[in-house]
Amino acid sequence: MAEFDTVSKDLIQTYPDDFVRFSLGQDDVEVIDVINTELPTVEAHHADSFIRVRIGGEEALVHNEFQTTDSTKPPMPHRMAGYIGLGIEHHGLPIYSNVIYLRPDAGQRDPGHYIQERLGYRVFIQYKVIRLIEIEGQRILNARYSGLIPFAPLMKPPVGMASEDWLRQCVQTADELPMRGSAKANFLTDLAILSGLVYESQTIFNIISEETMYESSIAQHFTERGIEQGIQESIQEVLEIRFHSQEAQSLAARIEAIGDLQRLKQLHREAIQVSSLEEFRDLLDAI
Repeated sequence: MAEFDTVSKDLIQTYPDDFVRFSLGQDDVEVIDVINTELPTVEAHHADSFIRVRIGGEEALVHNEFQTTDSTKPPMPHRMAGYIGLGIEHHGLPIYSNVIYLRPDAGQRDPGHYIQERLGYRVFIQYKVIRLIEIEGQRILNARYSGLIPFAPLMKPPVGMASEDWLRQCVQTADELPMRGSAKANFLTDLAILSGLVYESQTIFNIISEETMYESSIAQHFTERGIEQGIQESIQEVLEIRFHSQEAQSLAARIEAIGDLQRLKQLHREAIQVSSLEEFRDLLDAI
């Protein structure tokens, strides 16, 4: 998760205008500032992005939260209620909050609100759920929203277009942007990393040019990613062999979302040593 989270935050800080217009669905918005999001919650989590904007002459905040998989502890509505409350407390502005789900299978059960009705006290906090797989990717490419193009491979391709052809078209569009040297290479690296959520490493490796890979860290990234995937598969196999349970398969997405090599090695050792699947699940929850 860390690598996808880092790429997403970097892109939104570099291209805040694109993300604001995309999430709000309107162009008549002026970006004033990208705000430091190191706002502590009870569990020391930090919101991904707060952007101060001006809409119709009035200032407001646009909050975008990136999610690779579903949040269960705490559930996403609880997290968003906390982020929104802190944003209002610290800045005293109206806030437009969005959750952007990267994986195609994530966010399907997110209701888009937090609601509490107890003893006559009603709390209702609403936010927008954006699942990239439901976004028409061609619209993003045509609009040339630079900051969103690296996310386009995770979006819905044109009807009838094979997934590999769609990835190739996204890479071609990114390559046509007016950037030079390392900036272009790093931009394509971001696209390659995000594409790794739905495409095999070798497919991405075949489409990105050798020259670009030489100029950037793509080759190193996918070498490391291959090692990580091998450990992830080994963890899953250990759990299924030891506990003979279909529940072990339900943890696959959470294990795959971990992008830290040292943490994966530690989890592999834990998978061998834990006394129950529940104990291993508790370890995942603690990450």
